[in-house]
Amino acid sequence: MKAVPSPDLSSVRDQVTEEEWNLRVDLAALYRLVASYGWDDLLFTHLSLRVPGPEHHFLLNPFGLMFEEVTASSLVKIDVEGNKVMDTPYDVNQAGFTIHSAVHMAREDARCVMHLHTDDGVAVSAQEDGVLPITQHAMSIGDIAYHNYEGVALDLDERERIVADLGDKQFMVLRNHGTLTVGATCADAFLAMYYLERACSMQVRALAGGTAITRPPQGSPEKAAQQSRVLFDGRAGGLAWPALLRKMDRLDDSYRT
Repeated sequence: MKAVPSPDLSSVRDQVTEEEWNLRVDLAALYRLVASYGWDDLLFTHLSLRVPGPEHHFLLNPFGLMFEEVTASSLVKIDVEGNKVMDTPYDVNQAGFTIHSAVHMAREDARCVMHLHTDDGVAVSAQEDGVLPITQHAMSIGDIAYHNYEGVALDLDERERIVADLGDKQFMVLRNHGTLTVGATCADAFLAMYYLERACSMQVRALAGGTAITRPPQGSPEKAAQQSRVLFDGRAGGLAWPALLRKMDRLDDSYRT
């Protein structure tokens, strides 16, 4: 199904650099991918991408559009204070601004930030032990950060605690809330989220099976994490991303507009 037409934003491409436009296309594709995998939560999660420049401006979804409707032109560019820096008819989700601005301000390497509220991701976030190293997907992830729930993320002073809890990690579970990953590119953040979400789904199914869970031998999780760094350091993402874009083009290429 084609996306619902948005307001006339045809001039956006003329107002940005070619580099920024290509980043907009990638982020719009990321929103469509999240929708295609069933990871969206109506309008209420967020994916962001920092654009080049010292200002730490970043792109966020237009609040009010479904993820399957997001296009390169409709993405909203804001600064770290939440101000729109380009004319647009759209606003942004304040909770999304709080979480994403915290990471973009603190981590130069975290150009893309994904935050989801999937059923299995939230279920695991509510489990006391968090993500368990009981599957290859979970062990591949390695270290995971955790951030305790403080209510809907509207208070800007929570940003310093999000940053402190995330540290230098690529994966974070927001307790009783959802999942978060970061990456240098949309490809890296997506692949990290794909593994984190798969690990959560496998854990929920394993625990629902009603039998004892087999734990891996000592040292295996650390070995698997070391072997799997290629998945999250740009090498595997660069291989998978063109294929994912072709998938989106087959479904609906209007994200490119």
